[in-house]
Amino acid sequence: MKSIEAIVAVDENWAIGRQGELLCHMPADMKHFKETTMGHSIVMGRKTFESFPRRPLPGRQNIVITRNADWQYEGTTVAHSMDEAIAAAQTNPVFIIGGEQIYRQAMPLIDVLHLTVIHARWACADAFFPTLDPNEWQEVSREHHASDHRNAYEFDFITLKRRRS
Repeated sequence: MKSIEAIVAVDENWAIGRQGELLCHMPADMKHFKETTMGHSIVMGRKTFESFPRRPLPGRQNIVITRNADWQYEGTTVAHSMDEAIAAAQTNPVFIIGGEQIYRQAMPLIDVLHLTVIHARWACADAFFPTLDPNEWQEVSREHHASDHRNAYEFDFITLKRRRS
């Protein structure tokens, strides 16, 4: 059975984006994302895929979920449901990388959550990560990082593991 993991950057209100873009540019988070997902299958929605300046992301199996039966893009695996996407994944674990609808669909399946919590709040945000039940998740690691000349905000890398009964 494949392990399902999600990776996401959120602000203090669990916002993940605005107008189809990330909330801010954080090079440390981009590096963390790349290091964590490299060599793995990544599952995303079509809009998330189309927001990438370089597509598909190199060194990973890019699985794109879309309702459009005719959509295709060279270098991607197309799926029309979360189940189909996970079945098509060639690695274990499989990483869910967004956007909001894809995170919501995958939430019951996620075993491990890699959060970057940016210590700021964006009032203009229009996409959010699903609310977590704290009783379902156990924090297994946390790294705090101060802002610096490349990363304008303080942030934490946090790994949560789902408690299974």
